[in-house]
Amino acid sequence: MSGHSKWASIKHKKAAADSKRGKIFTKLIRELTVAAKMGGGDPNTNPRLRTIIDTAKDANMPADNIERAIKKGTGELEGVTYEEVGYEGYGPQGAAILVNCLTDNKNRTAAEVRNIFSKANGSMAGQGSVAWLFEKKGLIVVDASKITEDKLMEIALSAGAEDLAQSGSQFEVTTSPGDFEAVREAIKKSGITAESAQVTMIPKNLVPVSAESARAVLKLIENLEDHDDVQNVYTNCDIPDEVVKEMG
Repeated sequence: MSGHSKWASIKHKKAAADSKRGKIFTKLIRELTVAAKMGGGDPNTNPRLRTIIDTAKDANMPADNIERAIKKGTGELEGVTYEEVGYEGYGPQGAAILVNCLTDNKNRTAAEVRNIFSKANGSMAGQGSVAWLFEKKGLIVVDASKITEDKLMEIALSAGAEDLAQSGSQFEVTTSPGDFEAVREAIKKSGITAESAQVTMIPKNLVPVSAESARAVLKLIENLEDHDDVQNVYTNCDIPDEVVKEMG
């Protein structure tokens, strides 16, 4: 799994930029609403909702906003009905791209996502053509200066983690989706604050691309993520270190 923390780092920087633009609140409200609709409004019995509430708190979303979004999901307050939909495609140099959306109009979203791919000289692909290149996993990234590898391994594996690897100055803990909450909680209880923690789609293999293509892929991902209906974008593109550093 080593190397995926580069993506976690990029996502973290993007999240910070989104937060400044206020976009992250829009996306989190949709996530909260859908999670509450699907699994109920009690975070103690709805792990997906609990994870999103923690993410919203980390983004400094006011408690009132969180509560309203949950109540819209449970039907206590009137709100828009969103449904989950995924799109698949290819970017520059054949980089595989997965796009997860929450939308109230699938036809509109599909057309607009296709247009974003087209403008970036990418292309949409049929369902299943790209998804098999990824696995759904829990990924927890920890600053390697905060804890020793042996100690983190003991905590993580005891809680049910599948693997731990070091990538540069970070440790990556991977879990099955079902064990993610238990492992994250165990790390948190040890006094360690994770740099990022999420259930995500991890590519089975990273595909090397040139720096120029990597910049084009990142631009495509940025344009996709700027769309209000798009929640997450994943790629198997191995971004060169020089491009990661350019992001600051």
